[in-house]
Amino acid sequence: MNYRHLFQQIMHYGSFDRMPVIHWTTWPETQERWDAEGYPKGRDPHEFFNTVPHWASFGANLGLLPAFQEQTIEDTPEYRIFRAEDGVIQQDWKHSSCIPNYIDFTLKTAEDWPEFKSRLQPDPARIPDDLEQQITDADASGLPVTIHTASMMGWIRNWMGVENMSYLMYDHPDVYSDMVKTLADLTCWSLDQILPRAKKLGHVPDMGFGWEDICGKSGPLVGPDIFDRCVAHGYRQIRQTLDAHGIRLFGLDSDGMVEPLIPNWMNAGVNVLFPIEPGTWGAKPEHLRRRFGKELRFMGGFDKLVLEKDHAAIDAELESHIDLMKEGGLVLLPDHLITPGVPLANYQYYLERVRELRF
Repeated sequence: MNYRHLFQQIMHYGSFDRMPVIHWTTWPETQERWDAEGYPKGRDPHEFFNTVPHWASFGANLGLLPAFQEQTIEDTPEYRIFRAEDGVIQQDWKHSSCIPNYIDFTLKTAEDWPEFKSRLQPDPARIPDDLEQQITDADASGLPVTIHTASMMGWIRNWMGVENMSYLMYDHPDVYSDMVKTLADLTCWSLDQILPRAKKLGHVPDMGFGWEDICGKSGPLVGPDIFDRCVAHGYRQIRQTLDAHGIRLFGLDSDGMVEPLIPNWMNAGVNVLFPIEPGTWGAKPEHLRRRFGKELRFMGGFDKLVLEKDHAAIDAELESHIDLMKEGGLVLLPDHLITPGVPLANYQYYLERVRELRF
């Protein structure tokens, strides 16, 4: 049973006896530490750890087309200030791993939206020239396969900034709703272009997958009422298109305290969440299963901060998830990037313990 088959069995509550052993990625500072602790510099991590990536993917370019021209405004030995391809003026630090400092935005108000909307229209140039090869490679990888479903909130937040978006949602909810509809229309157009071509090659992806990162440690940036009024229709449109092409799983990546939005996401068709982030806001997949039932599946759920402790703590964290792993609907892995506080030996111990699991 390869990882793709194992993923399908876990997510659809079939027959399985183990967990996949997944390595996602690290902070650059983590890799520097591991190099000093004996990791063969430059070696492929999946080869070294004997792990798999979490999935393979393909899809259209669903971003701004044409993108804005990148323009450097200031360049120093410590940082660079520039206008990025999404129109955001930002400051990137050259010697540390951190989120950029966002200085200004091209999309600030409802009046600016038509310029962006014109760059979010269907265009054959959005479909990769090597699409068939991407599909064939994904199918041959032995990994679960996802197709891109864009972002209904997170990209808008990136383009506008939190403050501008927050005012827009309340002052011009019709415009905010149109932003979501524009992204959903573009996404569904891309699915209708790509999935018939995949089917001709004998391939159907396992999951549509989007990105949001729309929640902080204390809750979402978009409240449930605004979600239902302005956002849910976009998710439902994508869900209906995925259903029409035989794709049963619709997942998304959103960091932070997502629980207040989970009922709304589920009502709109989302049924897979990644990550869970127990180390950020105390989430537990077991609590979410009790509240939302088996229709909601999870990827993640292992508290990555435990990896900074000792073997006993790692064992205890794994043991706490055994029952849910056996039940199905949970692909366990550390949530998000492995932190610089994790010794290489601890991470290797964690991977071996997952490899040894049998149900």
